[in-house]
Amino acid sequence: MNYEGMVYRPPSEAYSLIIQATVGCSHNKCTFCSMYKDDTFKIKPVDKIKDELVEAREYYKSVNRIFIADGDALAMKQEDLVDICSFIGEVFPECDRIGIYGSPNSILRKTEEELIELKKLGIGILYLGVESGSEKILEAIKKGVTREEMIKAGQRVKKSGIKLSITLISGIGGKELTREHSLESASIINEISPDYVGLLTLMVEPSTEMYQAVRDGKMTLLSPEEVLLETKLMVEHINIDKCVFRSNHASNYINLAGTLARDKEKILEQIDLGLSVSNLSDKEKYRRL
Repeated sequence: MNYEGMVYRPPSEAYSLIIQATVGCSHNKCTFCSMYKDDTFKIKPVDKIKDELVEAREYYKSVNRIFIADGDALAMKQEDLVDICSFIGEVFPECDRIGIYGSPNSILRKTEEELIELKKLGIGILYLGVESGSEKILEAIKKGVTREEMIKAGQRVKKSGIKLSITLISGIGGKELTREHSLESASIINEISPDYVGLLTLMVEPSTEMYQAVRDGKMTLLSPEEVLLETKLMVEHINIDKCVFRSNHASNYINLAGTLARDKEKILEQIDLGLSVSNLSDKEKYRRL
């Protein structure tokens, strides 16, 4: 397998075969993100991608899941993605799910009919980084889309029948916008109604624009307790059903897991328990600048 640069995948794709169809991220301007900064976005030739699928077939007797990397493989031309997904079906007939990252702009460049076509060819889940539901924060972090466009992108995936997994980031608005981040993020979750919500916690890397903003005093990071209070306010205002909620990434202060709305009270109780203990500050040192 010929991987170029650092390859990233969602936690739920830990046991998937990773096929790198694109290198880097088509947007690559977010102020908080240190991923792909050394990579120039490019799309690999379809023939090379097929060669790697054939090579992988020689090594693995059975592959149930395949993840098409990198950060925005959905940016490929529709005909190329169709070709690749069809080839996966031929080479790995036992594969029951193909996963892919999609930026909001790449989703919006696909029609609902094109997404339905990809679903029929095996794409079963799409991962979308929403980060925040706040218009102010999306602009500040240079996400490249408005709140309305983000909602439109998420809803388009949902209408296609492809499972949608979105991520948001606790603390990404700093103390200055923590309440707005909570409420607007809950609101955007309600409007999109994704199948999965993953909540990370902001970790500011030295190579990012956000790092400099914090150093310059333009943004104040949240304490562990403030992160949990922000999360609690968000969860309190989420009103959707049959959505898997996870906040169990290495960046998080406490692990939260459940299915909304069924486990909403349990999740809130977990947050209250976290607020009642004194060792949350142990992780604080990892976020100090």
